[in-house]
Amino acid sequence: MERDSQLKLYATVATRLKDAHTTVRALQVPESVRKALVRKLLVITAAAKHDLPGAARRLDRLMKDLSEGRFPEGD
Repeated sequence: MERDSQLKLYATVATRLKDAHTTVRALQVPESVRKALVRKLLVITAAAKHDLPGAARRLDRLMKDLSEGRFPEGD
């Protein structure tokens, strides 16, 4: 049973990460901000390999920040 819930969470996080990348590509922000966002998404992707629930929470926070117009500073 636990394995089924892990697979569902994995599928959900994978779909949300794909959607997040699409969202970031569509943003009208400076390239340096876009790069910072992509780096954050890559970190979340890497974290999902070891801590799937934690990665889901990080993705939630990032998407909330984006929806509220809070973007990281570029290089």
